[in-house]
Amino acid sequence: MMAKLPEKTVERLSQYRRTLLNLMQQGRTHVYSHELGHMHNYTAVQVRRDLMFIRYSGAQRKGYDVADLARYIGTVLDSETGLNLAVVGMGNLGRAITAYFSGKRPKLNLVAAFDVDPAKTDRVIAGVYCYPMRQLRQIISEKDISIAMITVPVDHAIEVTNELVLAGIKGILNFTTVPVTVPPHVYLEEYDMITSIEKVAYFVTSMQKQD
Repeated sequence: MMAKLPEKTVERLSQYRRTLLNLMQQGRTHVYSHELGHMHNYTAVQVRRDLMFIRYSGAQRKGYDVADLARYIGTVLDSETGLNLAVVGMGNLGRAITAYFSGKRPKLNLVAAFDVDPAKTDRVIAGVYCYPMRQLRQIISEKDISIAMITVPVDHAIEVTNELVLAGIKGILNFTTVPVTVPPHVYLEEYDMITSIEKVAYFVTSMQKQD
């Protein structure tokens, strides 16, 4: 049985697979480790180390087989039966995420959305049915939803997180700017867009000062 992968390794493998799928669409059949690394600002050594970690040894003199490597990474990252997801909060960000993500990964199924606004509920938005929040626990149970993405206003983030935990959610991706806490049996990933933009802005400013 393969050991549990470090978070950063999982992130890089996901990036590799996305690039490999794009290469397949472009008609590429093979790629070298230094090419794959260059596309993500990693070294060839890092790419080879990651693939050795998941016991992939398909490299040949002409490079990795693009289709085979993408398939193999899928066997590592994906659940065998697939996982169901939900988006909580169908404002601008929630709708954008729903429209972008829906259908992108066959083993990750976006099956429900939730909101408190009656104008948004009980109808299909971006291909996904939006339920009222009062049905959260019922729908999560009925549809066997394991992962939730939170895109609610900041003053509701903690309350929604607690509701999701009580409903049995196993993983949460928090897009709000409010840090939330979850029990050990729930995996939490926090994505703060403002922090990411400020990080980019800082380094742009630093480079400008050096010019």
